[in-house]
Formats: sequence, structure tokens, C-alpha cells
Amino acid sequence: MQFTKGHGTGNDFVILPDPDNRLDLTPGLVAALCDRRRGIGGDGVLRVVRAAKHPEGVDLSGEAEWFMDYWNADGSFAEMCGNGARVFVRYLVATGLAEPAASGAAEAAGAGEALPVATRAGVVRALVTADAIAVEMRRPRLYDTSTASLGGLTLPGTAVDVGNPHLVCALPAGLELTGLDLTRAPDVDPAAFPSGVNVEFTASGEPVDGADGHVLMRVYERGSAETLSCGTGACAVAAVALRDAGRDTGVIAVDVPGGRLSVTVTEDSCWLAGPAVLIATGTIDPTALTPHP
Repeated sequence: MQFTKGHGTGNDFVILPDPDNRLDLTPGLVAALCDRRRGIGGDGVLRVVRAAKHPEGVDLSGEAEWFMDYWNADGSFAEMCGNGARVFVRYLVATGLAEPAASGAAEAAGAGEALPVATRAGVVRALVTADAIAVEMRRPRLYDTSTASLGGLTLPGTAVDVGNPHLVCALPAGLELTGLDLTRAPDVDPAAFPSGVNVEFTASGEPVDGADGHVLMRVYERGSAETLSCGTGACAVAAVALRDAGRDTGVIAVDVPGGRLSVTVTEDSCWLAGPAVLIATGTIDPTALTPHP
């Protein structure tokens, strides 16, 4: 089984080329692949499948040739992964499976050409440069309030829908992000998040040139534990930061442990931009992987 390893600001993935949807990919195999001791290691698996060949992508095949079949590290599904989408696009372009195609919306915004990709959250579009990839996703929707508890600390937060669920919690003054213990999942209200939730903890940063705001972030992702970065989480954080500043649109720099992402919230969508890097290719012997239940 062929694979490529890639990451976006430290959010890393095992990429499996499977154009015709022939791999027998199971939750146990995904978890074994993502095992950092006995497998390749990653925050998730990106399976590269033609949309027309995947039952969850076939309805979108008229808009996008490729479907991003994303699995969390524990073998569960996720509706969307912003960094995963950026790494997925880097793989498509680097391997010649796709070239950026014209997008009227992107051209109208002066953004150039865009490449459509089908996901479980719908079609996203990507802009490709040598140094970065930006993906256009749905505009984050702030829809409720809730709380997250961690180590005896309970924080209020804003629930945000970015195609997948998020809870953004700002730390009070005097507390540092580095002091949080994210080796275990924060406690959240299961009635508010019946399918689980990604929890972002934030603090304000110093001004950054070209940005309307600067936020520091750590995240605990459902199905993957703490990760060095979360693209949809950065979008959720940016939307909350703009709301708190009394704005509907703008550019927010989001610093995560793995680097910096730029989030541009427009009237209709949200652009997530940052580096996407392919670091290795190889062959996996599935029989050598330690099976996960």
C-alpha cells in the first residue's frame, strides 16, 4: 500500500492514494496507520478518491473530481479538516492528479484560480502557490454558548459551526496557554455536542502586520487528542475574535504550536491560508501493523 506523509503547520496526515476506492480501509487500520510508535504516525488519514467512485462524494462529482475521505486518528470520521484539505490539495498538485481550475468566485475576488475538492462538508476551493495553500470554506456560524472544564477550571465558550463543531474558550487574564494540561479531553456538555466537539483555548497576541487581529490558540480535537494545529479551529477562533472586536469581516493571524495560519473572513466564506508540506513517500506493509480493535 502506497502512502505519502504531509503536514500543515504540524497537523500531520497519512495520505493514501486510492483513486478507484479499492482499499479496504477500516477504523482499525486507520488507527494502526496513525499510531506514532507502531505505524506511520499522524493526526489522521487522507484517502484520495475520485468523487464519482465514493458513495459520499458521488453527488458532488459534477463540481469536483476528487473527494477527501478524511478519518481521525482513532478511526472515526470527521466532516471537515481545514489543514487536511490544504495538504490534500498539495498532494493532488504535486503528483499531477489535478491542476488549479478557473473559479469565477475566486477570480472576482482577485484571488486567481481555484481547485475544487469534495468533502463531507461540501465542496471547498483551494488556491495554490509555492509557499502556501489557501482553502475557501463556509463562513463560520456562531450559534450558541457552552462551557469546557479542564483540570478544575471551567471556561465559558462560543459554539461555532465550520462544517464541523467547535467550542472556542478564551483564557482569563493571568492564565497562560502553556499551562493547560491537554493530555486528556476537556469536559463538555454532551447534550450541546452529541457528536463531540473540537475545543479551542485562546489568548490575545501582539499586533501582526497585515492582520486585523492576532490570536494564540491550542486545541483538543475530537478523535485525535491535542494537535499542533487545527485549520477549522483557526477559522472558528478568527470568527469569534472578529465578533468580539465588533466586526463581521477581516483578517486574523492565528498562532498555533505548529506555526502561523492566516484566516480571512468575508461576507460569504472563510479563507484559511498557510504552509502545506509533503515530507515523505513510501510503501506500507499492512500485515506488519499492530491491529487496533
